Amino acid sequence: MPAIRVLILSWEYPPVVEGGLARHVRKLAEGLAAGGEVEVHVLTRGNGSLPATAADRLAEEEVRAGVFVHRLREPSWPKDLDRFVAWVERMNVDMREAGEELVDRLGIDLIHGHDWLVASASARLAERFGLPYLTTIHATEFGRHQGWVDTSPQAHIHGVETWMARRADQVVVCSHYMRGHVADVFGIPEARATVIPNGIDPSDLQPVGDLEALRARYVAPGEKLVLLVGRLVYEKGFQLALDALGGPGGVMERVEGVRFLVAGSGTHEAELRAQARRLGIDGRGTFEGWIGDDVLHSLYRIADLTVVPSIYEPFGLVALEAMASGCPCIVADTGGLREVVPPEVGLRFRSRDAASLGRMIERVLSDDALRDRLVLEASEHVLRFDWADVARQTTRVYAALRSPALHYPSP
Repeated sequence: MPAIRVLILSWEYPPVVEGGLARHVRKLAEGLAAGGEVEVHVLTRGNGSLPATAADRLAEEEVRAGVFVHRLREPSWPKDLDRFVAWVERMNVDMREAGEELVDRLGIDLIHGHDWLVASASARLAERFGLPYLTTIHATEFGRHQGWVDTSPQAHIHGVETWMARRADQVVVCSHYMRGHVADVFGIPEARATVIPNGIDPSDLQPVGDLEALRARYVAPGEKLVLLVGRLVYEKGFQLALDALGGPGGVMERVEGVRFLVAGSGTHEAELRAQARRLGIDGRGTFEGWIGDDVLHSLYRIADLTVVPSIYEPFGLVALEAMASGCPCIVADTGGLREVVPPEVGLRFRSRDAASLGRMIERVLSDDALRDRLVLEASEHVLRFDWADVARQTTRVYAALRSPALHYPSP
Protein backbone atom coordinates (compact mmCIF):
# COMPACT_ATOMS: atom_id res chain seq x y z
CA MET A 1 0.00 0.00 0.00
CA PRO A 2 1.46 3.41 -0.93
CA ALA A 3 2.81 5.39 2.02
CA ILE A 4 1.58 8.78 0.82
CA ARG A 5 -1.77 9.88 -0.59
CA VAL A 6 -1.45 13.19 -2.42
CA LEU A 7 -4.12 15.42 -3.93
CA ILE A 8 -2.72 17.35 -6.90
CA LEU A 9 -4.69 20.40 -8.05
CA SER A 10 -4.34 21.66 -11.61
CA TRP A 11 -6.65 23.73 -13.78
CA GLU A 12 -5.88 21.47 -16.76
CA TYR A 13 -5.23 17.77 -17.23
CA PRO A 14 -5.49 15.75 -20.46
CA PRO A 15 -7.70 15.60 -22.40
CA VAL A 16 -8.35 19.18 -21.20
CA VAL A 17 -5.18 20.89 -22.45
CA GLU A 18 -4.62 24.64 -22.42
CA GLY A 19 -0.81 24.56 -22.54
CA GLY A 20 2.27 22.77 -21.28
CA LEU A 21 1.03 22.58 -17.68
CA ALA A 22 -1.42 19.77 -18.52
CA ARG A 23 1.31 17.60 -19.98
CA HIS A 24 3.66 18.28 -17.07
CA VAL A 25 1.09 17.37 -14.42
CA ARG A 26 0.08 14.20 -16.30
CA LYS A 27 3.62 12.90 -16.69
CA LEU A 28 4.48 13.75 -13.08
CA ALA A 29 1.30 12.10 -11.76
CA GLU A 30 1.84 8.97 -13.82
CA GLY A 31 5.49 8.79 -12.76
CA LEU A 32 4.53 9.12 -9.10
CA ALA A 33 1.90 6.39 -9.44
CA ALA A 34 4.34 4.09 -11.25
CA GLY A 35 6.88 4.48 -8.46
CA GLY A 36 4.52 2.71 -6.05
CA GLU A 37 5.18 4.96 -3.04
CA VAL A 38 2.44 7.51 -3.74
CA GLU A 39 -1.28 7.14 -4.35
CA VAL A 40 -2.05 10.01 -6.71
CA HIS A 41 -5.35 11.85 -6.93
CA VAL A 42 -5.75 14.78 -9.33
CA LEU A 43 -8.51 17.37 -8.95
CA THR A 44 -8.99 19.24 -12.21
CA ARG A 45 -11.52 20.64 -14.65
CA GLY A 46 -13.56 18.47 -16.97
CA ASN A 47 -15.41 19.07 -20.18
CA GLY A 48 -19.11 19.62 -20.25
CA SER A 49 -21.61 22.32 -19.43
CA LEU A 50 -22.13 23.68 -15.93
CA PRO A 51 -24.57 21.45 -14.01
CA ALA A 52 -27.66 22.76 -12.34
CA THR A 53 -26.42 22.31 -8.77
CA ALA A 54 -23.03 22.55 -7.11
CA ALA A 55 -23.46 19.03 -5.72
CA ASP A 56 -23.36 17.64 -9.26
CA ARG A 57 -20.15 19.38 -10.32
CA LEU A 58 -17.74 16.65 -9.25
CA ALA A 59 -19.39 14.21 -11.58
CA GLU A 60 -16.49 12.56 -13.39
CA GLU A 61 -13.99 10.19 -11.78
CA GLU A 62 -11.71 7.77 -13.57
CA VAL A 63 -8.36 6.00 -13.30
CA ARG A 64 -5.85 6.89 -16.01
CA ALA A 65 -2.46 5.14 -16.02
CA GLY A 66 -2.72 4.48 -12.30
CA VAL A 67 -3.79 8.05 -11.46
CA PHE A 68 -7.18 8.76 -9.87
CA VAL A 69 -8.58 11.75 -11.80
CA HIS A 70 -11.48 13.73 -10.35
CA ARG A 71 -12.99 16.21 -12.81
CA LEU A 72 -14.90 19.28 -11.79
CA ARG A 73 -17.34 20.66 -14.33
CA GLU A 74 -16.82 24.37 -14.93
CA PRO A 75 -18.05 26.86 -17.53
CA SER A 76 -15.60 27.68 -20.31
CA TRP A 77 -13.11 30.40 -19.41
CA PRO A 78 -13.37 33.91 -20.89
CA LYS A 79 -10.66 35.30 -23.17
CA ASP A 80 -10.72 38.75 -21.57
CA LEU A 81 -8.01 38.76 -18.87
CA ASP A 82 -9.95 40.74 -16.28
CA ARG A 83 -12.94 38.43 -16.61
CA PHE A 84 -10.57 35.45 -16.58
CA VAL A 85 -9.21 36.46 -13.17
CA ALA A 86 -12.76 36.54 -11.77
CA TRP A 87 -13.44 33.16 -13.39
CA VAL A 88 -10.33 31.70 -11.71
CA GLU A 89 -11.54 32.89 -8.31
CA ARG A 90 -14.89 31.18 -8.86
CA MET A 91 -13.16 27.98 -10.02
CA ASN A 92 -11.08 27.96 -6.83
CA VAL A 93 -14.21 28.14 -4.69
CA ASP A 94 -15.65 25.17 -6.58
CA MET A 95 -12.36 23.25 -6.32
CA ARG A 96 -12.14 23.89 -2.59
CA GLU A 97 -15.68 22.62 -2.00
CA ALA A 98 -15.09 19.51 -4.11
CA GLY A 99 -11.66 18.99 -2.56
CA GLU A 100 -13.07 19.00 0.96
CA GLU A 101 -15.20 15.98 0.14
CA LEU A 102 -12.24 14.20 -1.49
CA VAL A 103 -9.78 14.86 1.34
CA ASP A 104 -12.29 13.72 3.92
CA ARG A 105 -13.29 10.60 1.99
CA LEU A 106 -9.85 9.52 0.79
CA GLY A 107 -7.63 10.37 3.75
CA ILE A 108 -5.30 12.63 1.80
CA ASP A 109 -1.87 13.28 3.37
CA LEU A 110 -0.61 16.24 1.34
CA ILE A 111 -1.82 18.95 -1.06
CA HIS A 112 0.20 19.79 -4.18
CA GLY A 113 -1.00 22.79 -6.22
CA HIS A 114 0.34 23.88 -9.60
CA ASP A 115 0.75 27.63 -10.10
CA TRP A 116 -1.44 30.57 -9.03
CA LEU A 117 -4.49 29.28 -10.88
CA VAL A 118 -5.29 26.84 -8.05
CA ALA A 119 -3.43 28.54 -5.18
CA SER A 120 -6.46 29.58 -3.15
CA ALA A 121 -8.16 26.18 -3.25
CA SER A 122 -4.90 24.35 -2.49
CA ALA A 123 -3.97 26.51 0.49
CA ARG A 124 -7.49 26.53 1.96
CA LEU A 125 -7.71 22.74 1.77
CA ALA A 126 -4.36 22.40 3.51
CA GLU A 127 -5.49 24.80 6.25
CA ARG A 128 -8.88 23.15 6.70
CA PHE A 129 -7.38 19.68 7.24
CA GLY A 130 -4.00 20.62 8.73
CA LEU A 131 -2.04 19.16 5.80
CA PRO A 132 1.33 20.12 4.29
CA TYR A 133 1.01 22.34 1.22
CA LEU A 134 3.45 22.15 -1.68
CA THR A 135 3.24 24.43 -4.70
CA THR A 136 5.03 24.16 -8.03
CA ILE A 137 5.76 27.56 -9.60
CA HIS A 138 6.19 27.06 -13.33
CA ALA A 139 6.59 30.78 -14.15
CA THR A 140 5.85 34.16 -12.58
CA GLU A 141 3.79 37.13 -13.68
CA PHE A 142 6.75 39.33 -12.70
CA GLY A 143 8.97 37.46 -15.14
CA ARG A 144 6.41 37.28 -17.92
CA HIS A 145 6.02 41.07 -17.85
CA GLN A 146 9.64 42.02 -17.06
CA GLY A 147 8.67 43.43 -13.68
CA TRP A 148 5.68 45.50 -14.87
CA VAL A 149 3.09 44.21 -12.41
CA ASP A 150 1.73 47.41 -10.90
CA THR A 151 -1.51 47.56 -12.90
CA SER A 152 -4.54 45.28 -13.13
CA PRO A 153 -4.82 42.37 -13.74
CA GLN A 154 -1.06 41.71 -13.54
CA ALA A 155 -0.94 43.25 -10.04
CA HIS A 156 -3.64 40.85 -8.84
CA ILE A 157 -1.90 37.77 -10.28
CA HIS A 158 1.46 38.87 -8.85
CA GLY A 159 -0.20 39.35 -5.47
CA VAL A 160 -1.68 35.85 -5.54
CA GLU A 161 1.69 34.38 -6.52
CA THR A 162 3.46 36.25 -3.72
CA TRP A 163 0.92 35.02 -1.16
CA MET A 164 1.15 31.48 -2.57
CA ALA A 165 4.96 31.33 -2.38
CA ARG A 166 5.01 32.64 1.18
CA ARG A 167 2.11 30.49 2.33
CA ALA A 168 3.37 27.15 0.96
CA ASP A 169 5.38 24.86 3.19
CA GLN A 170 7.68 24.16 0.25
CA VAL A 171 8.03 25.41 -3.32
CA VAL A 172 9.18 23.39 -6.33
CA VAL A 173 10.79 25.16 -9.31
CA CYS A 174 12.13 23.78 -12.57
CA SER A 175 15.62 25.36 -12.65
CA HIS A 176 18.29 26.92 -10.45
CA TYR A 177 17.57 30.18 -12.25
CA MET A 178 13.95 29.98 -11.10
CA ARG A 179 14.97 29.27 -7.51
CA GLY A 180 16.89 32.55 -7.35
CA HIS A 181 14.16 34.38 -9.24
CA VAL A 182 11.37 33.16 -6.96
CA ALA A 183 13.39 33.93 -3.83
CA ASP A 184 14.13 37.47 -5.01
CA VAL A 185 10.69 38.32 -6.35
CA PHE A 186 8.64 36.84 -3.51
CA GLY A 187 11.06 37.38 -0.64
CA ILE A 188 11.39 33.76 0.51
CA PRO A 189 14.57 31.89 1.54
CA GLU A 190 16.12 29.89 -1.29
CA ALA A 191 16.08 26.87 1.05
CA ARG A 192 12.29 26.81 0.73
CA ALA A 193 12.56 26.24 -3.03
CA THR A 194 13.54 22.81 -4.33
CA VAL A 195 14.85 22.50 -7.90
CA ILE A 196 13.34 19.58 -9.81
CA PRO A 197 13.78 19.91 -13.60
CA ASN A 198 10.94 19.15 -15.98
CA GLY A 199 11.10 15.78 -17.65
CA ILE A 200 10.80 14.54 -21.19
CA ASP A 201 9.78 11.20 -22.66
CA PRO A 202 11.23 10.70 -26.15
CA SER A 203 8.61 8.04 -26.84
CA ASP A 204 5.96 10.78 -26.68
CA LEU A 205 7.65 12.69 -29.53
CA GLN A 206 6.95 10.27 -32.34
CA PRO A 207 6.03 11.91 -35.67
CA VAL A 208 2.93 10.99 -37.62
CA GLY A 209 2.14 10.97 -41.30
CA ASP A 210 4.32 11.52 -44.35
CA LEU A 211 7.23 13.71 -43.28
CA GLU A 212 8.41 14.36 -46.85
CA ALA A 213 4.98 15.63 -47.83
CA LEU A 214 4.80 17.75 -44.68
CA ARG A 215 8.16 19.35 -45.37
CA ALA A 216 7.12 20.04 -48.95
CA ARG A 217 4.27 22.21 -47.63
CA TYR A 218 6.77 24.68 -46.22
CA VAL A 219 9.99 24.49 -48.24
CA ALA A 220 11.11 23.59 -51.74
CA PRO A 221 13.92 21.08 -52.32
CA GLY A 222 17.24 22.57 -51.22
CA GLU A 223 15.71 25.20 -48.95
CA LYS A 224 16.26 25.43 -45.18
CA LEU A 225 13.45 25.60 -42.59
CA VAL A 226 13.78 27.53 -39.32
CA LEU A 227 11.15 26.57 -36.73
CA LEU A 228 9.72 28.83 -34.00
CA VAL A 229 7.39 27.14 -31.50
CA GLY A 230 5.39 28.40 -28.54
CA ARG A 231 2.87 30.92 -27.29
CA LEU A 232 3.04 34.09 -29.36
CA VAL A 233 3.63 36.51 -26.52
CA TYR A 234 6.26 39.21 -26.10
CA GLU A 235 8.40 37.36 -23.55
CA LYS A 236 8.98 34.46 -25.95
CA GLY A 237 11.07 36.81 -28.10
CA PHE A 238 9.88 35.76 -31.56
CA GLN A 239 10.25 39.38 -32.68
CA LEU A 240 14.01 38.96 -32.24
CA ALA A 241 14.01 35.92 -34.52
CA LEU A 242 12.14 37.78 -37.25
CA ASP A 243 14.59 40.70 -36.98
CA ALA A 244 17.47 38.24 -37.30
CA LEU A 245 15.97 36.60 -40.38
CA GLY A 246 14.72 39.65 -42.28
CA GLY A 247 15.59 43.24 -42.94
CA PRO A 248 18.90 44.73 -44.13
CA GLY A 249 21.77 42.31 -43.54
CA GLY A 250 19.47 39.59 -42.19
CA VAL A 251 19.99 35.87 -42.60
CA MET A 252 17.69 35.71 -45.61
CA GLU A 253 19.94 38.17 -47.43
CA ARG A 254 23.12 36.24 -46.62
CA VAL A 255 21.91 32.63 -46.95
CA GLU A 256 19.95 31.52 -49.96
CA GLY A 257 16.71 29.57 -49.61
CA VAL A 258 15.84 30.12 -45.93
CA ARG A 259 12.22 30.00 -44.84
CA PHE A 260 10.59 30.20 -41.42
CA LEU A 261 7.63 28.50 -39.75
CA VAL A 262 5.88 29.90 -36.67
CA ALA A 263 3.80 27.29 -34.82
CA GLY A 264 1.62 28.70 -32.06
CA SER A 265 -0.90 31.38 -31.23
CA GLY A 266 -1.20 34.19 -28.72
CA THR A 267 -1.74 37.88 -28.06
CA HIS A 268 1.39 38.95 -29.99
CA GLU A 269 0.47 37.17 -33.22
CA ALA A 270 -0.93 40.20 -35.09
CA GLU A 271 2.16 42.26 -34.26
CA LEU A 272 4.48 39.47 -35.42
CA ARG A 273 2.62 39.15 -38.71
CA ALA A 274 2.84 42.93 -39.19
CA GLN A 275 6.56 42.81 -38.39
CA ALA A 276 7.12 40.12 -41.04
CA ARG A 277 5.38 42.34 -43.58
CA ARG A 278 7.50 45.36 -42.60
CA LEU A 279 10.66 43.28 -42.98
CA GLY A 280 9.52 42.00 -46.36
CA ILE A 281 9.67 38.34 -45.36
CA ASP A 282 5.98 37.51 -44.95
CA GLY A 283 6.10 35.66 -48.28
CA ARG A 284 9.02 33.54 -47.11
CA GLY A 285 7.42 31.99 -44.06
CA THR A 286 4.24 30.59 -42.56
CA PHE A 287 2.25 31.40 -39.44
CA GLU A 288 0.61 28.05 -38.80
CA GLY A 289 -1.35 29.01 -35.69
CA TRP A 290 -2.09 26.60 -32.87
CA ILE A 291 -1.18 22.98 -33.64
CA GLY A 292 -1.64 19.72 -31.79
CA ASP A 293 1.19 17.72 -30.29
CA ASP A 294 1.12 15.13 -33.08
CA VAL A 295 1.83 17.76 -35.74
CA LEU A 296 4.38 19.54 -33.55
CA HIS A 297 6.40 16.37 -33.11
CA SER A 298 6.51 16.00 -36.87
CA LEU A 299 7.61 19.62 -37.35
CA TYR A 300 10.66 19.04 -35.17
CA ARG A 301 11.62 16.19 -37.52
CA ILE A 302 11.36 18.20 -40.74
CA ALA A 303 12.97 21.45 -39.53
CA ASP A 304 16.65 22.21 -40.07
CA LEU A 305 16.83 24.33 -36.95
CA THR A 306 14.69 25.31 -33.95
CA VAL A 307 15.19 28.76 -32.44
CA VAL A 308 14.13 29.58 -28.86
CA PRO A 309 14.73 33.36 -28.52
CA SER A 310 12.96 33.88 -25.18
CA ILE A 311 13.42 37.03 -23.12
CA TYR A 312 12.05 35.21 -20.06
CA GLU A 313 12.22 31.42 -19.86
CA PRO A 314 11.98 29.44 -16.59
CA PHE A 315 13.02 26.18 -18.25
CA GLY A 316 12.92 25.67 -22.02
CA LEU A 317 10.83 22.61 -22.87
CA VAL A 318 10.67 23.45 -26.58
CA ALA A 319 14.46 23.26 -26.77
CA LEU A 320 14.45 19.91 -24.98
CA GLU A 321 11.76 18.51 -27.29
CA ALA A 322 13.60 19.70 -30.39
CA MET A 323 16.88 18.15 -29.25
CA ALA A 324 15.13 14.87 -28.40
CA SER A 325 13.66 14.89 -31.92
CA GLY A 326 17.04 15.30 -33.62
CA CYS A 327 16.66 18.98 -34.47
CA PRO A 328 19.57 21.31 -33.57
CA CYS A 329 18.80 24.30 -31.36
CA ILE A 330 19.79 27.91 -30.89
CA VAL A 331 18.55 29.45 -27.64
CA ALA A 332 18.83 32.75 -25.84
CA ASP A 333 21.51 32.87 -23.17
CA THR A 334 19.02 33.52 -20.39
CA GLY A 335 17.03 31.92 -17.58
CA GLY A 336 16.58 28.17 -17.44
CA LEU A 337 17.74 27.80 -21.04
CA ARG A 338 21.32 27.99 -19.78
CA GLU A 339 20.74 24.79 -17.81
CA VAL A 340 18.70 22.94 -20.42
CA VAL A 341 21.06 23.73 -23.33
CA PRO A 342 24.73 23.59 -22.32
CA PRO A 343 27.25 24.73 -24.99
CA GLU A 344 28.12 21.22 -26.19
CA VAL A 345 24.53 20.37 -27.23
CA GLY A 346 23.28 23.68 -28.65
CA LEU A 347 24.26 27.24 -29.37
CA ARG A 348 23.34 30.26 -27.23
CA PHE A 349 23.13 33.83 -28.49
CA ARG A 350 23.24 37.03 -26.46
CA SER A 351 19.75 37.62 -25.09
CA ARG A 352 17.77 40.37 -26.88
CA ASP A 353 20.50 40.65 -29.56
CA ALA A 354 19.04 39.93 -33.00
CA ALA A 355 22.39 40.40 -34.74
CA SER A 356 24.00 37.76 -32.50
CA LEU A 357 21.12 35.40 -33.23
CA GLY A 358 21.44 36.02 -36.97
CA ARG A 359 25.11 35.04 -36.94
CA MET A 360 24.28 31.86 -35.06
CA ILE A 361 21.51 30.91 -37.50
CA GLU A 362 23.79 31.45 -40.48
CA ARG A 363 26.50 29.33 -38.85
CA VAL A 364 24.23 26.35 -38.17
CA LEU A 365 22.51 26.42 -41.56
CA SER A 366 25.87 26.61 -43.35
CA ASP A 367 27.85 23.99 -41.40
CA ASP A 368 26.60 20.43 -41.75
CA ALA A 369 29.35 19.03 -39.53
CA LEU A 370 28.32 21.37 -36.71
CA ARG A 371 24.68 20.38 -37.07
CA ASP A 372 25.56 16.67 -36.94
CA ARG A 373 27.68 17.16 -33.81
CA LEU A 374 24.95 19.08 -32.03
CA VAL A 375 22.36 16.41 -32.84
CA LEU A 376 24.63 13.60 -31.62
CA GLU A 377 25.53 15.30 -28.33
CA ALA A 378 21.92 16.31 -27.67
CA SER A 379 20.65 12.75 -28.10
CA GLU A 380 22.63 11.74 -25.00
CA HIS A 381 21.96 14.94 -23.05
CA VAL A 382 18.15 14.65 -23.12
CA LEU A 383 18.29 11.29 -21.33
CA ARG A 384 19.10 13.19 -18.12
CA PHE A 385 15.57 14.64 -18.05
CA ASP A 386 13.76 11.44 -17.16
CA TRP A 387 10.23 11.55 -15.74
CA ALA A 388 10.91 8.59 -13.45
CA ASP A 389 13.72 10.58 -11.83
CA VAL A 390 11.48 13.66 -11.60
CA ALA A 391 8.91 11.51 -9.78
CA ARG A 392 11.54 10.10 -7.39
CA GLN A 393 12.75 13.58 -6.48
CA THR A 394 9.16 14.75 -5.95
CA THR A 395 8.43 11.74 -3.74
CA ARG A 396 11.38 12.69 -1.53
CA VAL A 397 9.91 16.18 -1.10
CA TYR A 398 6.55 14.66 -0.17
CA ALA A 399 8.19 12.39 2.40
CA ALA A 400 10.10 15.30 3.94
CA LEU A 401 6.94 17.37 4.25
CA ARG A 402 5.14 14.54 6.02
CA SER A 403 7.94 13.77 8.46
CA PRO A 404 8.26 16.08 11.50
CA ALA A 405 11.97 15.25 11.68
CA LEU A 406 12.54 16.22 8.06
CA HIS A 407 9.96 19.00 7.75
CA TYR A 408 11.08 22.06 5.85
CA PRO A 409 11.00 25.42 7.69
CA SER A 410 7.48 26.83 7.74
CA PRO A 411 6.87 30.34 6.38
